[in-house]
This record gives sequence, structure tokens and C-alpha cells, in this order.
Amino acid sequence: MSLPSTPSFRLDERRAFVPGGTRGIGLGCAVALAEAGAHVTVAARSAEGVETAVAALREAGHEAEGVALDVSDLAALDAFLDGRAPFDILCNSAGMARHGPSLETDPADFDAVVGLNLRAAYFMAQRVARRMEQGGAIIQISSQMGHVGGVDRAVYCATKHGVEGMTKAMAIEWGPQNIRVNTICPTFILTPLTQATFDDPVRRAWIDEKIKLPRVGEVEDIMGAVVFLASDAAAMITGTSLLVDGGWTAG
Repeated sequence: MSLPSTPSFRLDERRAFVPGGTRGIGLGCAVALAEAGAHVTVAARSAEGVETAVAALREAGHEAEGVALDVSDLAALDAFLDGRAPFDILCNSAGMARHGPSLETDPADFDAVVGLNLRAAYFMAQRVARRMEQGGAIIQISSQMGHVGGVDRAVYCATKHGVEGMTKAMAIEWGPQNIRVNTICPTFILTPLTQATFDDPVRRAWIDEKIKLPRVGEVEDIMGAVVFLASDAAAMITGTSLLVDGGWTAG
């Protein structure tokens, strides 16, 4: 009897681009991809943050470099990508939120959130995909809020629902080029950026009630998911969402 063999989760000799990869979920993604053997390039607006993240990755023995880059600036993004070897993996973790009641949404806040979470995510995927000569994997860090609604989160939900829709359309279009496009949809993940939300007793009670597992999410919960979707183990997976939400959307 000939037994099947599990496809590899290794990412050796692959090049990964991780915008938003200097802290929180994005840093976790960068570490996970590097641990699996990828050469990782992290990007963020803060040059200091990039330097710190790259130094830590290299100190841990990983191949890493970084760039200070505003990914919503398409001219700057093009200048960065032009002349470089194509990336095999895009894991886009760049994003923001400005929560508040929808009746009070300020147009400037709307434009800022949409500009980074949706517009930049769209054109970043487009530009990286154009250069993927041998196929590749595009992973958008979306959110469980791309599948449900939330109080004070109308703008954020709109952007993440948009990311889910564009991911499906891009997966259909780019499948013949062997480019896979998927999203990871985390629940609330405990990071320094979200600490204030977890410290609010009312919001913490809401989170604990919605998550069916007996704890909240941690960065490590996203790391295996990103390696899986980037690797040959997910070679037949495209146009879908991997929900890392502790059962939130199931309920």
C-alpha cells in the first residue's frame, strides 16, 4: 500500500512581506513565517519600530530585513517593490480602528480607516500579485468583525467585510496564476494595543460572553494559522476565511 504524505509546512527559500509586522499580531506573523524558514521583510511607518523588530528577529537567528513605509502611499509602495525580487508571501497586518457610535462618525476618521484597512489592502495585494511570477500566497489579517457586526464598530466592520469580499473576488481571478488569497479573522487578541479594551469591565464582559472557549485570544493563536495558509499544506485553499475567534461567530 502506498501511503499519502502530509504536505510540508516549511517555507524555506520563500520571501515574505509583512506590512504592520513590527508589533502585536503582525509581529507574531513575521516570527511565525521566519520560524518556518521564510526570509521576512517587515514594514511599518515607524523606522524605530522596524529597526527594533528586525534586530529581534535577527538575534533569534532568523533572516529578516525591514523598511519604513506607509503602505497607503501607493507611489512609495511601488518604489519599494520595483527592482526587488518578487515576494512569495504577502501577510498584510497593517490596519487601524477608530471606534465610536455610527451616528457620530467623523468623515476624516471614516476616510482614514477605509484608506488603510481597505484601499491600501486592496492595492497592496494587487501590486504584490502582479509580481508573483511563480504563484504565491496572499493573506489578509481581517477580523471576526468581517463576518458579524459590533457596537461602535460600523466603519471598522465595513472595511473588514470589504476585505472579505475582495479576497473572494481576487482568489477567483488569480487562481489560474496559482496565487492563493485568503484571510485570517481573529477575535479580540490581547496585545498592548488592545489592553485598554480588556481593562474596561463592560467590554471585557461582552468579550468573555461572546468567546465560547474559556479564555481570550493571544498572538500565538494566530501564528500557526499564518504558517498553514502560507505553506503547501494549504495548497488547495483559496478565497476563504480562517476564523480564529474562539467560537464567537458560531454563536
